[in-house]
Amino acid sequence: MLIRFLAFLTALTLANSASAFCGFYVARADGALYNEASKVVFVRDRNLSTITMSSDYQGAPKDFAMIVPTPKVLKRKQVRTVDAKTVNHLDAYSAPRLVEYSDFDPCGPQIVYAVPLIEATRGGSLRKSQRQRGAKALGVTIKAEYAVDNYDILILDAKQSGGLITFLQNDGYQIPEGLSGTLQQYIKGGMKFFVAKVNLKRHSAKKKQTLKPLQISFRSSKFMLPIQLGKVNAKGPQDLLLMTLTRKGRVDVANYRTNRIPSNINVPSFVKKHFATFYRDMFRRSTDRNTVALEYAWDMAWCDPCAADPLSPKQLRDLGVTWLKKSDQNAGQDVFVTRLHVQYDKNSFHQDLKLKETRDRENFQGRYVMNHPFKGKVNCEAGREYVQDIRRRLRSEAVELNKLTGWAPRDIEKRIRATVPRSYW
Repeated sequence: MLIRFLAFLTALTLANSASAFCGFYVARADGALYNEASKVVFVRDRNLSTITMSSDYQGAPKDFAMIVPTPKVLKRKQVRTVDAKTVNHLDAYSAPRLVEYSDFDPCGPQIVYAVPLIEATRGGSLRKSQRQRGAKALGVTIKAEYAVDNYDILILDAKQSGGLITFLQNDGYQIPEGLSGTLQQYIKGGMKFFVAKVNLKRHSAKKKQTLKPLQISFRSSKFMLPIQLGKVNAKGPQDLLLMTLTRKGRVDVANYRTNRIPSNINVPSFVKKHFATFYRDMFRRSTDRNTVALEYAWDMAWCDPCAADPLSPKQLRDLGVTWLKKSDQNAGQDVFVTRLHVQYDKNSFHQDLKLKETRDRENFQGRYVMNHPFKGKVNCEAGREYVQDIRRRLRSEAVELNKLTGWAPRDIEKRIRATVPRSYW
């Protein structure tokens, strides 16, 4: 038996899918900046929220700012950076998976073979006096400013969106059109604005770069994720991967419908080379507008099958899980992972995501199974029955693949024929 696990996000990135971020980017000078890939890890424990934000950008400005609405004025100790490998590990652990099996010789002994899976610098101090005076004249208050690794942080409070926009423009940033109304809604709601400026002079601006994940922690009765500003940089449909870690159970979105993605489905073996396209097309056909997709729900103690090893207690603590006991060998049982996939554009998801923790601990994962037919000679009675079963199986997989993706039946049949012996079709 051969089992291979393919990390979904890597494949999806190769398919050039666009992604969104819960805040928005503001480019310096004449740079045109777009966020392409986004992952958010949200740890919730009672009223404590810890949000880790990881994004890619596309563009060539020398430096830019990332702006996120927050319900509180964040102090220096509430902001830190996280190793990108930790976020990527959680992404791989919870990602939809392609499972691969090889059929045995129907005429031979039934032997099972198993193959197992195989320092940032401190940012400079910020100018204060001149910017403070200019901000006050525009109705903007700089509530806090400090440096975190290579990020320069501003916490802003504003009376009007126009003053906030002017403040940012005076500080050398281009502001996308159509932003004023959205900012004003957050201002009316009492939200503050977390601005993280990043200096990228030491990085190549010609290629896509990954920023070091930035983490914020605060106490608030609101369990929500702001996404409206993420539409400002949208060039088309956007994808947001939200991975939550909680004590009790699965996290749902209270103000939008949450549906499970199709799972435990047999697919033809050629899908292996086209998994990113398969998942993208299946996702779009199976997910309605203004619907959140559930891709994974399981505790951290175990998985079946695993796309990656569970995170270590240290990695979980780095993401904000504070309730684990260091001596507890089964600590993963107390950390429930929910992976939600939101795809939206400027004409959908007009409300921020209101989240709620449930006590539902039912296991779920996006799982797609390839069964490779035996490719040797079959000259026994069991072999002849096996051939008939394979023919029925391949036809069933072709029909199901057409329903899931909308791919043309002739194209599906052609690809299946190219990957299996003639006797099976």
